[in-house]
Amino acid sequence: MKKSVLEFWVGLFVLLGVAAVGFLAFRVAGGAAVGGGSGQTYTVYADFTDIGGLKVNAPVKAAGVLVGRVGGIRLDPKSYQAKVSLDLNSQYQFSTDVSAQILTSGLLGEQYIGLQQGGDEENLAAGDTITVTGSAMVLENLIGKFMTSFAEKNSGGSETAAGTEPAAE
Repeated sequence: MKKSVLEFWVGLFVLLGVAAVGFLAFRVAGGAAVGGGSGQTYTVYADFTDIGGLKVNAPVKAAGVLVGRVGGIRLDPKSYQAKVSLDLNSQYQFSTDVSAQILTSGLLGEQYIGLQQGGDEENLAAGDTITVTGSAMVLENLIGKFMTSFAEKNSGGSETAAGTEPAAE
């Protein structure tokens, strides 16, 4: 009798552990809080020349506060820019001159969209497009530019030195 009670408690403990690991995995993967519906949202759009590693369901933040999620990403066939739809919580209203920039949490963290409130008195409505945007800074592009600049600086200095040595003799 005692053995079956012990097995019951061990089984319950294991089941709770598996449920906790599943919940944490869901949260880390960017899932919404279970039972914590975000309420009413409205969708606005923003065009970016480069979105880097931005993904659907990435956070949209203003002053570090979560105000929405990325609802979708597609390529505009006319402008060849990424058109990102932002599902913003309706309790947060932003002016029509709000700016959107793709930022990174930490050095190699996830990418998110940061909104910077403007000064216009008129607010964005569902379906509007944010016109002031800043694209993602792609780490590989920055390293490539640095290496190119470094190589040009070094090759320019060695050519000058090589050109002046024979003249000095």
